[in-house]
Amino acid sequence: MAPEERDGRERGRPNGASAVRRSAADGRPRVRLDLPRLPRRTFLPEYDPELFGRISERIARFLGTWRFIAWMTATIIMWVLWNSVAPGRLRFDEYPFIFLTLALSLQASYAAPLILLAQNRQADRDRVEMEQDRVQNERSIADTEFLTREIAALRMGLGEVATRDWIRDEIQDLLRELELRQLVEAEGDERDR
Repeated sequence: MAPEERDGRERGRPNGASAVRRSAADGRPRVRLDLPRLPRRTFLPEYDPELFGRISERIARFLGTWRFIAWMTATIIMWVLWNSVAPGRLRFDEYPFIFLTLALSLQASYAAPLILLAQNRQADRDRVEMEQDRVQNERSIADTEFLTREIAALRMGLGEVATRDWIRDEIQDLLRELELRQLVEAEGDERDR
């Protein structure tokens, strides 16, 4: 170990405090593979790639509410009433309401892709959730099969274990044998007399 490195560690610098160290042989920086690289400076603006998706989901959620329908209905009624009842010079969209049609078609042309984007994001979340559920179900099935095998092994092992009834039957059989032997010995003693 180089003296500079040893001194750095002795001074209390934690191991791995520097991601790049100078190699003693050629003076080139040696890259540490156990630490992440420092972020590079860029002159381009940074953005969150998920931001547009989150905003589109919020808009799609709003478009599917009664509040949106109420606001849209109120806006259209006010638009039609203003352009029908207001004095001629204050009207900005006469009877065929072409500007209203344009505004509604523009709103629909933006709403449809936003709703589709939100549905695709939801489908992706559902797909990930289904995959996690499938993995969890596989684990549960494996655990259940293991426990079933263990229970079967315990039952087989219990078949070989002496139970209270089996011991009682064995003792009763031994007592009968002893009584028979005593009877046979008693008869043998009577014959010998």
